Amino acid sequence: MEDFVLSHSDPATGLPVGPRPTNPAEPGYSSEQVLAAVLASVDDDKAEDIVQIDLRGRSDVADYMVICSGRSSRQVASISEKLADRLKQEFRISAKMEGKETGDWVLIDASDVIVHVFRPEVREFYQLEKMWLPAGSTLAAKG
Repeated sequence: MEDFVLSHSDPATGLPVGPRPTNPAEPGYSSEQVLAAVLASVDDDKAEDIVQIDLRGRSDVADYMVICSGRSSRQVASISEKLADRLKQEFRISAKMEGKETGDWVLIDASDVIVHVFRPEVREFYQLEKMWLPAGSTLAAKG
């Protein structure tokens, strides 16, 4: 029963009503497999302070969010480009990307996994972890 996650909202009430509908045309990979590939990719590219947040049952947007930092605008853009390329090669996911031009904050939408790659100063300013981590949790950063 613990695998049953309420992650689909009734449009009329906004209340969770059951698992998100699955598309029978979806490829044969899970959000956990994509998450593992994302974490491996950002780690390989020397991202810092990698945090993963489980959104299942809390948001219809995605199952997981990954937040990490690059030391410079160039590294932020590079981490993001390589991640998008790896997702396309491994899963045939055409990830949508925003913010790569400036390299301060890049958002990569890989469907069930959302990735934010920040420069440290920008990450500190927005503090997404505080917004999305459950109350009472502490950051378990890697890197």
